[in-house]
Amino acid sequence: MIAVLDASVVLKWFFKDRPGENDTEYALSVLCAIHADRINLIQPPHFIPEVAALLARHTPETATHDLSDLMQIDWQTGGESNDYARAIDMAARLDHHLFDTLYHALALNTPGAVFITADRRYHDKASAHYDQSMLLEDLGSSL
Repeated sequence: MIAVLDASVVLKWFFKDRPGENDTEYALSVLCAIHADRINLIQPPHFIPEVAALLARHTPETATHDLSDLMQIDWQTGGESNDYARAIDMAARLDHHLFDTLYHALALNTPGAVFITADRRYHDKASAHYDQSMLLEDLGSSL
């Protein structure tokens, strides 16, 4: 499986013990599938800065260590001009933040890829217009 993971999924790896954080077991299943080479990851260029910014804000005491762990994961970086053009169109059409649509546009422009998110609000809005999107909770423990 080729997957583009929204930051909302990746952050669950680091926030797994935070009260009220849902679906962390599913996010950890995704991480295990990456390590077992059952998922090949492709991420947009803003992936690391976005995750780093959120780690710095929410867990500053472990952010540097967590980012170091994240950098050990193997992934490809996508982000061609057609990904940006599609993401801009999606952001305008959905009235949604460009960073979120960049993940989804990369999946749409990558043959065989699926966009996985834990952001139900975005997923519900986007899935009415675009395919190749899956909620983390729907992926469940099927990995």
